[in-house]
Amino acid sequence: MAADDRNPTIDDIARRAGVSAMTVSRVINGGARVSAATRERVQTVIDEAGYVPDPAARILARAGAGRIGLLYANPSNAYLAEVLSGALAGARAAGLLLMIEPSQAGDPAQEAEAVRRLAAGGAQGLIVPPPLGESAATLEAIRAAGLKAVLLAAPPVEGMTGALRVDDVGAAAEMTRRLIDLGHRRIGLIEGRADQSASADRRRGAQAAIDASPGVELLIERGDFTYRSGFEAARRLLAARPRPTALFASNDDMAAGALAAVHAEGLQTPGDVSVVGFDDTYLAASVWPALTTIRQPVAEMARRAALRLAGKEQLETQFVEHRLIERESTASPG
Repeated sequence: MAADDRNPTIDDIARRAGVSAMTVSRVINGGARVSAATRERVQTVIDEAGYVPDPAARILARAGAGRIGLLYANPSNAYLAEVLSGALAGARAAGLLLMIEPSQAGDPAQEAEAVRRLAAGGAQGLIVPPPLGESAATLEAIRAAGLKAVLLAAPPVEGMTGALRVDDVGAAAEMTRRLIDLGHRRIGLIEGRADQSASADRRRGAQAAIDASPGVELLIERGDFTYRSGFEAARRLLAARPRPTALFASNDDMAAGALAAVHAEGLQTPGDVSVVGFDDTYLAASVWPALTTIRQPVAEMARRAALRLAGKEQLETQFVEHRLIERESTASPG
């Protein structure tokens, strides 16, 4: 299909009419604050382009309740489930409708379009989980739409209205010290995506604990927060000689992959290799053996983000408390 044959988007209409996507949305939904001349020009472009507004967006735009949006592009289904349950709970408590829009991290045009679709549907603010909270394209689209936004697990950004995160450095240091206290002297770290600050912060925390413990070595491999990347990174770490006796993955999905890699090598967890994760999603308690991990209260963070967008809590950047949860995947080295 030729590029010109595809269904036009609200952004296409805005560009052709020389107005903002928000103005197009107001024309479609019969909103005020649009001059007669602008309304006529936009409507002419809509008619000529054969643009058909998203039915769901139109229904929401005419609903009486306030609306907030949730963007998502996280590869971890377990993490997304936590975000979604918390956001739904917060929106329900505040009497808001929650609109959910997939995005494509790394594709600036798709990221901007996802924000515009939520704006066109009447979203008054957005919950932005990783990795989108550190994407220049998403953040710029949010600013251009004039929306409020609360970022999850991301550093504060000028112009955004708040961020909720844990102390990744402190949490990773705490987990690494726990492994050292158990007697591990050769520890493998599986990092996450290079474009997320949490990856660098968790590495920095682990390294700080190692530097304060003479005789302990940290081996590092890169993953991307997915199960498969954790499996492959763990296989590389386990090929080192001498082999590490503990693996610390930067999220639970990669930790689950690391568990599988240990088993694939004919080894036991925790007898031969201890494995720990980060987040404490439902996956951590579902795998065998159940994972020792850092509890990041993802659902609670998303719930509070919804309340903040509703004006129920002050919009600001805040650290939330983490906890080290010990389960069956750790022990002293065999």
